[in-house]
Amino acid sequence: MTHFTLTIVWHGETRLNKEKILQGQGVDKLLSETGFKQAAATGVFLSNVKFTHAFSSGLTRTKQTMYGILEKSKFCKDMTVKYDLRFRERKYRVAKGKALSELRTMAKAAGEECPEFTPPRGETLDKVKMWGKDFFGFLCQLILKEAGQKEKFSQGAPSNCLETSLAEIFTLGKSGSEFNSESGAQKLVANVLVVSHGAYMRNLFGYFMTDLMCSLVATVSKSKHASVTPNTRISLFIINFQEGREFKPTIQCICMNLQDHLSAVAETH
Repeated sequence: MTHFTLTIVWHGETRLNKEKILQGQGVDKLLSETGFKQAAATGVFLSNVKFTHAFSSGLTRTKQTMYGILEKSKFCKDMTVKYDLRFRERKYRVAKGKALSELRTMAKAAGEECPEFTPPRGETLDKVKMWGKDFFGFLCQLILKEAGQKEKFSQGAPSNCLETSLAEIFTLGKSGSEFNSESGAQKLVANVLVVSHGAYMRNLFGYFMTDLMCSLVATVSKSKHASVTPNTRISLFIINFQEGREFKPTIQCICMNLQDHLSAVAETH
């Protein structure tokens, strides 16, 4: 069985986020002052985590957020970030750059509700979900391949203690840390960091919950994955899978939309 973690962060705030204006792929704005502070606060919170992989959407707001996180890292400052089209935000087409209230009016006129409504010529949420499924399958195969190579060439080498770096900030259950490497509970082969967009993440989480039957810790509500994800909140999943004919990973959600690291930013906002 192969184990790795997936840490997913929504990008920091832009001016248009604050003004509730739709951005999508077609509007590529910089982070606001608050957005840069949020990215830095996220980086400080995750500074002790030894990430092995980093993926991001190629839009400016996600790139700046990823940079703000890695800049604070004790281990990953020089990590290569892979920009993947499968993390891009959906295209809103005629609704691009319009107020969220206008999208709701369009949805109501069509007899539908947000966020399920697709503006004319816009990309559907099913398409966004497809991107997430495609990337997740690719990621699992990548981790499996790399884990096999490490096992082949690093037999007898000491553990890189990926679990320990997570145990300092994430805990689970009455027994304490889910990532206690000394107990052998989870021997992680990778810690993956992803920075993406709200619509993308809601659909990816939905895929985890409904298709892959992701289990939740007691502090995580089932409805939380469908809510609008606030800027730079953190969600963490443990992925367990093994090589075989049928791809059936098991997923456990450790936290969803965590915001403890943003209290100082909120106080000055």
